[in-house]
Amino acid sequence: MEKIIDLRSDTVTQPTEEMRIAMKEAEVGDDVYGDDPTINRLEALAAQMMGKEAALFVPSGTMGNQLSIMTHTTPGNEIIAGIQSHIIHYEGGAAARISGVGYALVDNPNTFIYAEDVRRLMRPADDPHFPRTKLLCLENALCDGNVVPLDILKASAQAAWDLGLAVHLDGARIFNAALALGTDAKNIAACADTVMFCVSKGLCAPVGSLLCGPRDFIHRARVNRKILGGGMRQAGVLAACGIVALEKMTKRLHEDHENARYLGEALNSIPGITADMDQIKINMVFWTPEIPGFAADSFIKFLASRGITVYGNLGTQYRFVTHNGIDKEVIDRVITVLREYIASL
Repeated sequence: MEKIIDLRSDTVTQPTEEMRIAMKEAEVGDDVYGDDPTINRLEALAAQMMGKEAALFVPSGTMGNQLSIMTHTTPGNEIIAGIQSHIIHYEGGAAARISGVGYALVDNPNTFIYAEDVRRLMRPADDPHFPRTKLLCLENALCDGNVVPLDILKASAQAAWDLGLAVHLDGARIFNAALALGTDAKNIAACADTVMFCVSKGLCAPVGSLLCGPRDFIHRARVNRKILGGGMRQAGVLAACGIVALEKMTKRLHEDHENARYLGEALNSIPGITADMDQIKINMVFWTPEIPGFAADSFIKFLASRGITVYGNLGTQYRFVTHNGIDKEVIDRVITVLREYIASL
């Protein structure tokens, strides 16, 4: 049986053989008591790579983001965030439900947050009619695969700091963003007080994210992690994969970016399909079909019947994501099947 080709996301990656061996051999303890040596090693490595004092291993990126909001704010506060950001759009309204905060939303066409947006949405601190603005939530890379230039990110963060706000960065794919910007992830993380990044998105670890920031903040976040049910015990078996992810898999992300561009060019070779090459900054390819009879349901079923898993359309576009295991040979196979589907219409 042929291996399934899965283009839905870079979260579908399988742990590498090195990770499986590392899991088997991991030295473990009880992380709630702070004595799992493999967890401690991963957290120290993550903090060092982000240029922060400390880090906390959490089960998911959503928990990392929500822990940050919960620790930075008190109920009734307001956070500034992008309307299409993961925190707002893809985390089930958790910030309102868990932390009791309101949202001041930025809705720019390119989904960036600029310094003037921060200043515009800052509530007057001495007016009892308004909630207290407390936190700016930035994101890089963005959910749509775009990457915020470092100067824009820095300016937004500085505007927040000048106003007395804390800054959190959803850096789920921060290593992809760093590669696209030609910089170190640490320089992106410097634009925020706290940063979350995933080892399970594109880095092949099966589970986990890291929340990084000042030592006292991470201590409080650890308490909140326990409250949310995120305190894990012998989690070193998972952290072992995270260490391999950071030490090894961050160094191969350029392959995913190159393959995304190869995929975009291949899609553009098909009459009636347009992939915006300028939008391919990381490992995401968004494309639009203008072909009579092309329909999401039939398209998904046709590809599935040939061992290819994809999402349906996102508004007017489709998204393919490259990751470990999606090489040029696989992409050629996908393009062949896509042409077959179009021929069948």
